[in-house]
Amino acid sequence: MKKILLLSDTHSYIDKNILKHVKQADEVWHAGDIGDLKVTDEIKKLKPLRSVYGNIDNAEARAEFPEHNRFMCENVDVWITHIGGYPPNYNIRVREELRLNPPRLFICGHSHILKVMPDKKLNVLHMNPGAVGTHGFHKVRTMLRFTIDGKKIDNLEVIEFPRR
Repeated sequence: MKKILLLSDTHSYIDKNILKHVKQADEVWHAGDIGDLKVTDEIKKLKPLRSVYGNIDNAEARAEFPEHNRFMCENVDVWITHIGGYPPNYNIRVREELRLNPPRLFICGHSHILKVMPDKKLNVLHMNPGAVGTHGFHKVRTMLRFTIDGKKIDNLEVIEFPRR
């Protein structure tokens, strides 16, 4: 079993409260718009990190992280990308691949809106952790925590930080 901390849209922001949750996870996944790489450097000091770059990320971030990160965690096929849309209105850049080869778990960021929803047609669970950074229109900073045990995605929790 793996305990996953999922975050996105840090926009160069990291603090001790985020890092407290990082320490409790087995792996941290970042769905893009990292900003300053000090964010991912701090996370990598503590836990394994899987990440993608987002639309605000510079050439340095794009050299370190891919646009799409597809991998297996336990027995779950995971695909992380920054701009992915929502079921059934996926972004045109991912729509066809999702239809032809859907993962079990599809993760994106970008919208700053926390959303977890199934796509029953494709048998995909979609997750967007919202935004944990301080830049953007969102009022509440959010992350997600969950476990993957074999094929089972379970124990989903929303982590909310005080209004900003």
